[in-house]
Amino acid sequence: MLSEKSTAVVRATLPAIGAAIGDITPVFYRRMFAAHPELPRDLFNRGNQANGTQSRALAGSIAVFATMLLEHPDRRPDALLARIAHKHAALGITADQYTIVHRHLFDAIAEVLGEAVTPEVAAAWDEVYWLMAGALIAMEARLYAASGLGDGDVWRSWKVVGRLEETAEVATFMLRPADDGPVPPFRPGQYVSVQVALPDGARQIRQYSLSCAPDGDDRWISVKRVGGDPAGEVSNWLHENVREGDVLTVGAPFGDVALDDGDGPVLLASAGIGCTPMVSMLAHLAATGSPRRTTVVHGDRTESSHAFREQMELLTAKLPDAALHVWYERPEGEWPAERTGLVDLSGVEIPEDVRAYLCGPVPFMRSVRTQLLERGVPASRIHYESFGPDLGLDAD
Repeated sequence: MLSEKSTAVVRATLPAIGAAIGDITPVFYRRMFAAHPELPRDLFNRGNQANGTQSRALAGSIAVFATMLLEHPDRRPDALLARIAHKHAALGITADQYTIVHRHLFDAIAEVLGEAVTPEVAAAWDEVYWLMAGALIAMEARLYAASGLGDGDVWRSWKVVGRLEETAEVATFMLRPADDGPVPPFRPGQYVSVQVALPDGARQIRQYSLSCAPDGDDRWISVKRVGGDPAGEVSNWLHENVREGDVLTVGAPFGDVALDDGDGPVLLASAGIGCTPMVSMLAHLAATGSPRRTTVVHGDRTESSHAFREQMELLTAKLPDAALHVWYERPEGEWPAERTGLVDLSGVEIPEDVRAYLCGPVPFMRSVRTQLLERGVPASRIHYESFGPDLGLDAD
């Protein structure tokens, strides 16, 4: 809980800090990366730095946390913190790195706001930062302990025991521990980090959802080629360079969005490569013979771009109470008119007590979430996984 004195200061200065945060975060990253060049090379996603999404996510998380401290002083925003903590644990973040961030963030605030940052203002926002950082450090320590790992000790060598071309753009890599040791458990919907050495010497890291059921000796990741500018340098490198027999550096599984253990109805909604965590959830339901009422919704460009098309059909057919609904924007053959275009849930029965899981491009998730809210599904029962920095589904 924020102290009474700091609460008054933060409340008075939050509008100014919030208005300037877009100027503060670039200065923060510039200063931190200049002092620690290993961070942009080997830890931070260079693509997200180039397009600015990482800066916007940082700014958003700080603003939301400060606002929550003011509006709900007796309640901690655990959903926000859990998502960040899982992302950090997947990267092997350790407590000492929060001190680095603190130093350069507060130097950036002082540089941008100048004399407005009085000792009183600095002390109040210092309290906000360490309340957030302390909560994250504790959460991450618990995540490491639950996985049987030392703090930050997440990396392990995995051998590629198979590769499948799902579509022209998507390949599945089947992985097994190179040391033949035990395979760590995971919950359907979680992801792993993959670290690769690129030609320029950087060791870039990306997260990929596990696309298999939790049982078995292998772990599968399914990777889509990413075009554009900046292109997906790790994903494309995996496509171009990794074959059966190669060894990859892979992290332990983490992720706050995972299939619950209940028996109530569930909706799995995806678009494009967002189907990967949903296929894992669906495979788990099928493998356990789950009686849960399961509604599977997927949207894609065409039939040929739809990864796991046959698997979705087969897995859904194995369940006693499941239905699959698919939309294509540009069908390549005969396809129902009502299932052409973007996903429209108006003709899909949504159980009153459904729990929904969404994954795909942000506009898709925002649209489906809005449709579910309009159908009376509480926001607390709608969960989503973002494949980039989480900017929130309410953001413009």
